[in-house]
Amino acid sequence: MLLTVHGEPVWAEDMPDATSPATTLATFAGGCFWCIEAPFEGVAGVRSVTSGYTGGTTVNPSYEEVSAGRTGHAEAVQIVYDPTQISYEDLLEVFWRNINPTQAEGQFADHGSQYRTAIFYHTEAQRQAAEASKASLERMKVFDRPIVTAILPAEPFYPAEEYHQDYAKKNALRYTLYKEGSGRAGFIASTWSSVGRICPLRPPRRTTSPERQ
Repeated sequence: MLLTVHGEPVWAEDMPDATSPATTLATFAGGCFWCIEAPFEGVAGVRSVTSGYTGGTTVNPSYEEVSAGRTGHAEAVQIVYDPTQISYEDLLEVFWRNINPTQAEGQFADHGSQYRTAIFYHTEAQRQAAEASKASLERMKVFDRPIVTAILPAEPFYPAEEYHQDYAKKNALRYTLYKEGSGRAGFIASTWSSVGRICPLRPPRRTTSPERQ
């Protein structure tokens, strides 16, 4: 998959974290990337979380271009994770529980297609897991409106500017005020706290021990 780092196109397979056979990628759009990046950081098995832009037409867009809705991109996060420590289903569980999947063209106080929700799958197995999780959530009837979160093939991902990375850690008070003021924190507390697990429990992938010679 083609990525861009510091304005230069890079294939995911050539990135240091992605070259390890024990790591793979997951990409989610859930509105403001500050509020999607933070829940994944510190999760066991997650190696890195990068805020950025995907799903648009402009190469290496800026925050100003994306936030103005001129490029077609969505704010998103790309996760490098170790599937021997955490399953993709566990990542999906974190994602669903931090969004309002019934809100089209925005999330909470942020409106526009750049804040849409989507799961960008990198493999057929990820697509199937994402579709199954969405169907499970629909069967649970948590919401009285349709779930509009899209499930789409991964597209080029462009890391956002450095000041957006690890925003919750670098600007804890502003992040908390924003998350509460936007309505996201209240929605998560009132909606998801009583909802059981969405995705089936799936143990992390086991590594195969080499045969003895």
